Amino acid sequence: MRLRQNLWLTIFLAPALLLMLVFTVLPAINALSFSLYSWTSFNREGFVGLENFRKLLSFPFRDAFLSALSHNLLAFAGLMVIQNGLGLLLAYALWRQPPFLRFFRVTVFLPVILSLVVVGFLWLLFFDPLIGPITKAANALGIASFAPLGDPKYALLTLILVNAWRWVGFPALVFLAGLNSISEEYYEAARLDGATEGQVFRHVMLPLLAPAFTIIVILTFIGAMEWFELPYVMAGISGNPGGATDTMGLMFYRLAFGAASEATSNVGVASAISVVLFVIVGAGSALGSLYLRRREVEG
Repeated sequence: MRLRQNLWLTIFLAPALLLMLVFTVLPAINALSFSLYSWTSFNREGFVGLENFRKLLSFPFRDAFLSALSHNLLAFAGLMVIQNGLGLLLAYALWRQPPFLRFFRVTVFLPVILSLVVVGFLWLLFFDPLIGPITKAANALGIASFAPLGDPKYALLTLILVNAWRWVGFPALVFLAGLNSISEEYYEAARLDGATEGQVFRHVMLPLLAPAFTIIVILTFIGAMEWFELPYVMAGISGNPGGATDTMGLMFYRLAFGAASEATSNVGVASAISVVLFVIVGAGSALGSLYLRRREVEG
């Protein structure tokens, strides 16, 4: 009987493991091997060891790499506060079962199913300096020369807000599922002790939502570190304006496949970026998951 169960588990897990092997493990191994060689365009030459990593952390790549890394980290912080904070509030509002609950639940989640490329072009139209409705509204309010995507101070924040609009439904539904899984007895006991709604939310709901927070934090970290599609669509391959929205994903793409401002590619340094990104995502996810799981047990 035990052997039969193991056989069925193997059969059901094999497709997922095969996909992971083909699309995750093998590309990671290839990227590591590519980073250890010198390249002329896409022609591999001699073995150079860690030379590509040294180049990445030296002139002229170091400043651009550190800037891109800082933008990824800022995106993670911004999405944690804006996207996931708003998602938690929306989940609480839906949990209170307002009128037209099904309509609001669908409305909150609807942007998540849209293509991220479509979302990027849609918001580019909204911010268009000539026909964009948001630009027209800002001008009507007396905000002259409203162009957040063209201002280095606000471009990254604008992308974070657009990303939050697109993804806020996902943490909202995860938190809502977590709230629905909490036994009503905890709420009743807290109210009998005289706790206000704010105290119930702070001291009962939030601690019991720890598993949901673990999922959301880890997925947000992975998404922020691998941020590519939305900056590419809305800001271009160079992270305009002036590199204010550059990310590690964009820098990897520029170096691997070239850009309008760069006549040749540098596959070796690009592969070094992919390896560093893989290590950051893997180590960050593992350590974060370990810490958050421990907090769940302590809670």
